[in-house]
Amino acid sequence: MNHRTRSRRSLLRSGVAAAATGFAFPVLLPLLASGGDQTVPASERVRLGHIGVGGRGSFLMRQAQGNPGIESVAVADCYKDRREAAAGAIKGKAYADFREILDRKDIDGVIIATPDHWHVLIALMAAAAGKDVYVEKPLGLTIEQDLMCHKAFFRQDRIFQYGTQQREAKHQKIGREIILSGAIGDITAIEVQAPNGGAGGSSEPAPIPDNFDYDMWLGPAPETPYTIDRCQPQGTYWIYDQSIGYLAGWGAHPLDILVWCYTADQTGPFTVEGTGVVPSEGLYDTVYDWDMTLHMADGVKITFKPGSDSTKFIGTKGRIELTRSSIRAFPTELLPAGIPANNHAANVAQHIGGFADSIRSRQPASSPIEDAVRSDVMSQLCDIAVRTGEKITWDPAKQRITGGSDTAIAMMSRAMREPWRL
Repeated sequence: MNHRTRSRRSLLRSGVAAAATGFAFPVLLPLLASGGDQTVPASERVRLGHIGVGGRGSFLMRQAQGNPGIESVAVADCYKDRREAAAGAIKGKAYADFREILDRKDIDGVIIATPDHWHVLIALMAAAAGKDVYVEKPLGLTIEQDLMCHKAFFRQDRIFQYGTQQREAKHQKIGREIILSGAIGDITAIEVQAPNGGAGGSSEPAPIPDNFDYDMWLGPAPETPYTIDRCQPQGTYWIYDQSIGYLAGWGAHPLDILVWCYTADQTGPFTVEGTGVVPSEGLYDTVYDWDMTLHMADGVKITFKPGSDSTKFIGTKGRIELTRSSIRAFPTELLPAGIPANNHAANVAQHIGGFADSIRSRQPASSPIEDAVRSDVMSQLCDIAVRTGEKITWDPAKQRITGGSDTAIAMMSRAMREPWRL
């Protein structure tokens, strides 16, 4: 370990020790949220590795580069040209195998923007290697993965930031404050919408591109022939071996707003039932056209259907609807004047900046692991209910399905392809 690394880590440790004794030091570095543009000494920056630098991953990397307290130093991707281009952009190191990033002692945290089936496995390995982790949504491929991730990050005391950047939007925060204040009265119903999935995709085997490590890309997923649509959107989102589709992949956003503003899903068992379509032809085979109903322990009825990215809270005195770009209320007097227009790219940058701030302070990030698990479990239960045709009961205290067949319970986990395992 070089002097610069020792200096930075000593600074981080001293801040943690001060907080633990009740004598916290001032904030060590200028925060992105504060608008500071000072140049931060290289020895004091949070050093990040980026695992997965496709469309989403490279966007996150660019947003990280705009934060003076962050230094992106390494990338890993299964596409050679993609990782080399990303490494060149940050003047960092490119790796074909993400484990080489985890082995580096000079890296504080990683941003994981791989296909869904890799999210939890890499997060677990990163935590075990002493890294803090930012994970793009959705969280796990199964409920078992979600619960294991939850336990691991608490046990190893690592920072976890979920990629639900909408929490950073000012109109979302205003809506949450209104809801939690009781201004809309007691919540009686919540209506959630997320963009729909679909069918299609070529299942015809095709030659693997020369610059692509397809075996590593599959990783823990079942071995299956390469096709032109499997490793590209929408295949990365809509193939059941790798995902549960937009029930979680896009549903994570409005469901995250739900669990951020409403906590009664944790007070007692709730049920999940509904319908949806599972394509029988083509490559894509995740649920779409879903129509789900969740009956919560406090009597609140939650509906979840395809549509826009929206979470509507209906109370005895009014209602608030939150979307990615807007807030709507009835009565309109619930809203303050002068709510600013939303800038989603700025939200993403602030979310990553908050992750770096949490690495410094050792305080929980704005989208912590427990909320990621709560929303993702809802998505997983919806998928199980559709695929089994059953009414499923989930007990949040026992963290298991207590109402459902053996088939439904077995769907809480999946086997992984060797040599990968949780």
